[in-house]
Amino acid sequence: MAGAKEITGKIRSIENTKKVTSALEMVSASKIRKSQDLMNATRPYTAMIRRVMGHLSKANPEFRHPFTVRREETKKVGYIIVSTDRGLCGGLNINLFKLVLASIQEWRGQGAEVSLVTLGKKASAFFKNINVEIAAHAHDLGEKPQIEDLIGSIKVMLDAYREERVDLVYIVYNDFINTMSQRPRLEQLLPLPETDDEEVRDIWDYIYEPEAEALLDTVLVRYIEADVYHAVLENLASEHAARMIAMKSATDNAGDLIDELTLAFNKARQAAITQEISEIVGGAAAV
Repeated sequence: MAGAKEITGKIRSIENTKKVTSALEMVSASKIRKSQDLMNATRPYTAMIRRVMGHLSKANPEFRHPFTVRREETKKVGYIIVSTDRGLCGGLNINLFKLVLASIQEWRGQGAEVSLVTLGKKASAFFKNINVEIAAHAHDLGEKPQIEDLIGSIKVMLDAYREERVDLVYIVYNDFINTMSQRPRLEQLLPLPETDDEEVRDIWDYIYEPEAEALLDTVLVRYIEADVYHAVLENLASEHAARMIAMKSATDNAGDLIDELTLAFNKARQAAITQEISEIVGGAAAV
């Protein structure tokens, strides 16, 4: 019965693993709702301020803020990468990193350098192993990220753009589509991308009070901070959804494996019983 004992040990081990994956699945399921509420609370504001910034990029103002000016040559590209702090969420981070690496390779092919700001332990650990500059990083943002924890890292990239050490800035994060689907996204932050609104023409501008320079400098920084904060919340909701799906799949696979091993155990036990009976019958016949 040595084979049966070995199989029994495997079954117990897989059952323990199944309990862990099932618990993680339930924890993630309970956290999805809270993270979705946080994400949805910021969506209206983020959508509106993006629209205003898009209009601003197509305006014809007397004062041109540095964040709205497109540079003739792109010598260095900056990326703000939003990842998770923990694993066990399927291919969520890997798919995101593949998107970043493809973009980095494309820009390096054009002779541009790259600088990164990483938000989340997984991004920081991954990009440390490749030949790329990490200007700043933040992690351990928790289940209720605060924008104050992001401002320092964001400022590093904004200062680099102001001082023309970086000519283009992207933000990369996982967009929460629904519980079953999360999509990695790469969006341009700076200079401000133009709006697709056809009603907006290049012959208008906002009326600024008190002065355009002071007002735009404050508003544009707030816009970048709000956009990055919203990306962090989108990524958090995507993390819990991906982890729930991954743990459910692991739990189901563990159950299938237990069924297969149980069948193998029954066959091994039956073979041992049959062998014992054969030995008894053989011994009786010899007598």
